[in-house]
Amino acid sequence: MMHVNMIGIAIAVALLIRLLSFQTQPATQPSLQNWQRRWAKALSVFVVPPLFLLMTAVAVIVMGRGGGHEWGGQLSYQISVGFVAIAGLLWLHLSWQAFSAQRSICQHPVKTIQTAFGPVVSHVINVPEAFSAQVGCWQPALVISQGLMTHLDNEHLAAVLAHEEGHAHYQDTFWFFWLGGLRRLTCWLPGTTELWQELLLLREIRADRWAGQRVDTLVLAESLMSVVSMPLKSSDRSSEAVWAGFSCPAAPSRLSQRVDALLANDTAVPEPISSRLIESHWVCMAWSLTPLLTIPFHR
Repeated sequence: MMHVNMIGIAIAVALLIRLLSFQTQPATQPSLQNWQRRWAKALSVFVVPPLFLLMTAVAVIVMGRGGGHEWGGQLSYQISVGFVAIAGLLWLHLSWQAFSAQRSICQHPVKTIQTAFGPVVSHVINVPEAFSAQVGCWQPALVISQGLMTHLDNEHLAAVLAHEEGHAHYQDTFWFFWLGGLRRLTCWLPGTTELWQELLLLREIRADRWAGQRVDTLVLAESLMSVVSMPLKSSDRSSEAVWAGFSCPAAPSRLSQRVDALLANDTAVPEPISSRLIESHWVCMAWSLTPLLTIPFHR
């Protein structure tokens, strides 16, 4: 029964972390430190519960079924194997999505666009919608639409491309590939959708801030307002884990927060994340691995 109890405790802990995290609301003032705190909190609360569940399942699998007559050991082992197998299948599916999307993008012609911060190489899709994105996983491909190039002048187009360079700099498609798997694996946990949307928003704000170091933030804000006024015909929300783009669909509240962050006075002076935030973040991540410590004590 020990393994069943471990699984029950892991589920209870995951639920408790999520429920307690929503008792305090993130600050809305558009300052750099507030965005950093929101990012650290959202990422920790999003990642720790599913990672804690996964590590519990791995620990149970390593410890084995137990005695053949012990129904609890057999049940916990089968549940753990099923959970880990589902996780593996989800990431395999996302890998196929990323591979298929990138292969499809690479079939389109490549164009070199001259900008104020240097030449940018991009695949160009001949569609009227205004669209730009980094598509793929570890080495994503930049893609923009002909509609975007027609809709924006050179200055505003350069601002959009600077934003996409920000996604590439932070390797957003790679990290959100893994986060997207966690989202699907634990979609049943409370707050998963809200935390995912929060991370998507903060990801775009971070790329906006990166672009703000290279182009005028007012021009970038104008580009944002102009591009989102031309919505895509359809949006596959399942693909958000394998692409990151300036024109990704957003609710009005998310759009206003991006504009507020762009126009805040501190956008032009990026500051490093405080050591206290980094330390607390890694402590949370390390704590999610604690179920593995039970393995040596198993007989």
